[in-house]
Amino acid sequence: MSQFQRQGNTLFVAARLRCGWHSQADVANAYRCHAEALGESASITARQVRRWESATPGWPNRVARRILQSMFGVPLEELGFVPLRAKPESAVTPVHDLKEEPVRRRTFLGGVLAGAAPLLDPPALDHVTAAIANARRYADRHLVTHLSATLDEAGRADGRAGPRQVLPAALGIVGCIGELARDAPGVIRRDLLAVGARAAEFTAWLYRDAGAAPHTTAFFHDRAVEWATLSGDGPMHAYVLLRKAQATDRDDAVRMRDLAHAAVHGPWTLPPRARAEALQQEARAMALTGVTHDEVARTLDRAHDALAEAATPAQPATCTGPLCAGYNTDRLMAQSAICHREAGQPERAVVLLRRHLSHEAFAPRDRAFFTAHLAGALAAASEPDEAARAGLAALQLAAVPHFGQALGELRRTVAVLGPHARRSLVRELRRALTDLPG
Repeated sequence: MSQFQRQGNTLFVAARLRCGWHSQADVANAYRCHAEALGESASITARQVRRWESATPGWPNRVARRILQSMFGVPLEELGFVPLRAKPESAVTPVHDLKEEPVRRRTFLGGVLAGAAPLLDPPALDHVTAAIANARRYADRHLVTHLSATLDEAGRADGRAGPRQVLPAALGIVGCIGELARDAPGVIRRDLLAVGARAAEFTAWLYRDAGAAPHTTAFFHDRAVEWATLSGDGPMHAYVLLRKAQATDRDDAVRMRDLAHAAVHGPWTLPPRARAEALQQEARAMALTGVTHDEVARTLDRAHDALAEAATPAQPATCTGPLCAGYNTDRLMAQSAICHREAGQPERAVVLLRRHLSHEAFAPRDRAFFTAHLAGALAAASEPDEAARAGLAALQLAAVPHFGQALGELRRTVAVLGPHARRSLVRELRRALTDLPG
């Protein structure tokens, strides 16, 4: 039996391990998420992954090729797949040989970085590429600065274009940092992991907004917690707990409350703006668990007190700057409106959302999200036509960039409007959502 037959497709195994997919089931889950992000209706099982890792991986079909290239960012031949006219032995190299081939390694890692490359200027791209080839020599503070700037640009692009356009860049940054941190000098490694924690949390956010399965979001949240812990960034650890609370479904409000409470009261000190947002999230979870409205209001008062402690004015939000630097009174009041809606006071939610959405303080993504909640509050307040108008306004903002959380709230609103389904505006909203591509 040849060495190829004994070892199977070790290139594919090495590639998935580098991406953090430690089991064949992890690959199948990631495949489904990438398929959804690409607008493909496709999935695989762990059994199919085993075939790809066997001594005869074959050549995937057209859809699978597109998805696999999105997942790994390299030509399929570098994952050990065999074009129909190629010999199997020519396509697969044992893992130890991969480590001995620096050119192949640079090509592989360049593929990981490919999604982020368009956001790097030429000098930064040269620096990152050099560091990928030799992290001990080229990993320095300038490299950390380049990756931080790239992550911030990805965050700005998400606010405009939506999660599906930005995911390749975010995944590229996470993959690049994961590789660079292995060989970078100690202090630089810590700084890389600090940026990596922010990048992993941002990637979790993107996957959630793109409608990925919860375990995919959880994977990147866990990576963010790990890197925040290794870099000694306690507040970032707490912030990820807040984001996990925000990603928790409404029907698991106890877990949502526990996570938000831990973010506020754990062994760390959150900055005032981040603490305010965590307290607001705890108030929402309290409302969902049936706590009295007075208790919810007291927790919201604590959130306002925390926000008042902020020493400097709110700044434009970034992925790498101070946590929740852009969190301000308008956002807190809009989120408080959601708490009142969950607590059975939709009329109060309508008043607050209308007042604060009129301030033009929100980016398109946030305006779409809060307008969708306004539609839901109006529906709960028995104003079906106004609810449908607000829903159509939110849909106009959310449809093209596919802001998933806003669209999810609109679908929830349409369900509430079921008894009014014959009204013309309600029919128009339902039809527009039904006709939405992807």
